[in-house]
Amino acid sequence: MSRLSEAFSLKGLELKNRIVMPPMCQYSVTAKDGIPNEWHYIHYVSRAVGGTGLIIIEMTNVEPDGRITDQCLGLWSDEHVPPFARIIRECQKHGAKVAIQIAHAGRKAQDANPPVAPSALAFDSSYKLPRALDTEEVRTMVHQFREAVRRAVAAGVDTVELHGAHGYLIHEFHSPSLNKREDEYGDDPALFGVEVIRAVKEVMPPGMPLIMRISAVEYMDGGYGLEYMIRIAARYKEAGVDIFHVSTGGEGPVGKERQPSYSPGYQVGMARGIKEALQVPVIAVGVLEEPSLAEQVLESGATDLVAVGRGMLRDPYWASHALLSLSGENGKEAHVPRPYKRAY
Repeated sequence: MSRLSEAFSLKGLELKNRIVMPPMCQYSVTAKDGIPNEWHYIHYVSRAVGGTGLIIIEMTNVEPDGRITDQCLGLWSDEHVPPFARIIRECQKHGAKVAIQIAHAGRKAQDANPPVAPSALAFDSSYKLPRALDTEEVRTMVHQFREAVRRAVAAGVDTVELHGAHGYLIHEFHSPSLNKREDEYGDDPALFGVEVIRAVKEVMPPGMPLIMRISAVEYMDGGYGLEYMIRIAARYKEAGVDIFHVSTGGEGPVGKERQPSYSPGYQVGMARGIKEALQVPVIAVGVLEEPSLAEQVLESGATDLVAVGRGMLRDPYWASHALLSLSGENGKEAHVPRPYKRAY
């Protein structure tokens, strides 16, 4: 039995295997008013049919101007709940568990005019200059995260992921390079994320774990390193995060001090660092689409779950194909849908 095929459980979440579809925006497909459409339905359900253990629906935003583009998804209204619920129910019928990644793009909201951020610092010269949120607006933003998670729970999710990575709003607050505020949210860079975590836990069932995606290191010159993020993540764990989804970068133009290699498994060491320092389950991500590598990463103890992004964009049945390749079975395993077994 492969490690990829092993079940995983935490609190009330039980996964049939350790394969995660990470959130990936479908920019080229118009989601009118943030509402998922037939493309999103087929996109996610096909990965559930394909054997994925946990599907994390793409970055879904707490307000219209919190989207990266106007084609992105949102959960700022109760009207959004039924279309998400339809996708979630169908994925669950095929044995997958489902999360939604709740987020705000902050200064990277390309179609907002202007975007908002902790401080008035643009991503680069091609992006709009954001407006700095005032203190009361920051508190309102915490409430918007809470309400979006409430709607995700109403839609039937098995868990929720907060987006605290890739230079979006929560990341912007805890980044010393991006947060130049002079109020309490500047004095304590982790405060906004902590308040969001506590607020969303209020509307989540007690047995539902909370996932948070983080950038373990920044790649812009002067950006923070792993030790800094471990300290911030410790605060987030204390506030209520149960699993960290460990990525890197995205906060600004890549500098000369630290650069990503983009080689297979290049972020695994940082996932291990978070796991060992905080004694918390982690999801590793980053060029892990070769099944033998994904298996090796799990066997090493560096991570508890493996997320495969681009590999699943190319192959909706990546999970089934990976498990078959590792097991040497001929398709009689349960992870191959019955109508397809004769093909193996």
